[in-house]
Amino acid sequence: MKIVALDGYAANPGDLSWDELKTLGDCTVYERTAPDELLQRAANAEVLLTNKVVISAETLAALPQLKYIGVLATGYNIVDTNAAKERGIIVTNIPSYSTPSVSQMVFAHILNIAQQVQHHSEEVRKGRWSSNPDFCFWDTPLIELRNKKIGIVGLGHIGYTTARVAIGFGMQVYAYTSKSTLQLPPEIKKLDLDRLFAECDIITLHCPLTEKNREMVNAEHLSLMKKSSILINTGRGQLINEQDLANALNEGKIYAAGLDVLSQEPPRADNPLLSARNCYITPHIAWASTEARERLMNILIDNLKAYIDGKPINNVAK
Repeated sequence: MKIVALDGYAANPGDLSWDELKTLGDCTVYERTAPDELLQRAANAEVLLTNKVVISAETLAALPQLKYIGVLATGYNIVDTNAAKERGIIVTNIPSYSTPSVSQMVFAHILNIAQQVQHHSEEVRKGRWSSNPDFCFWDTPLIELRNKKIGIVGLGHIGYTTARVAIGFGMQVYAYTSKSTLQLPPEIKKLDLDRLFAECDIITLHCPLTEKNREMVNAEHLSLMKKSSILINTGRGQLINEQDLANALNEGKIYAAGLDVLSQEPPRADNPLLSARNCYITPHIAWASTEARERLMNILIDNLKAYIDGKPINNVAK
């Protein structure tokens, strides 16, 4: 069985091992694959592994030997699953591997904004504390999270884990979710989207990207938010209209944003959020803790072994 990993570097830049995968077949791991390299590298492969390399219907039509696609992520919109299903190709994803790490990053951003950790650390390095007449200094608002309202858009595994952390901070938790009120614990209250944006101090996005919710965070919804509010996005960059968010930040319509994802990655140098006021951006690393990537690699192997045994699991093309 020929196995080809098209872009293995992000999941395993060298600190983990591909050895177990290589016991399952004739395996080639490429660090990265450009679109014009895809068909040559994937030729005659029964198994393709991809993280962000797009597998279109046209690509599938050109790969008659292909039987299995393993997506090295939870989201699988990079694969045309309808075309795969029509061709009898199994497509698996890696569910829930990054839940603790992503919810941790949500609060890394929240706490950085609330306490201005990065800013004050940099000011200390500049000598401002050493030259200060008092035993302490701060030059931004410092925000306590207790009793603040956090609105969670999407209450899957990550959204729910984020809610539990928020409850631990003593926050009031609200959610925009397809779940019924009866399915929610008493600590989580359900709100419609407009009320969530209008009433909550912090909004955090945890929904999958669909055509219906693309750029759901736009001028209209941002205009509902409080001037003191904070937006967090560790989901998908395309959930936000980036120019609208940059305008809202620069004009003081909302207080701050913490983002781990952008609509294009790496971002264009002229992305308006890169220079927007109070916009804190990390380079899509919420998922990338060592522990999360170890889980990813283990689930990858479990998925592939289940396929080999004729009992596929985590199949998203059915």
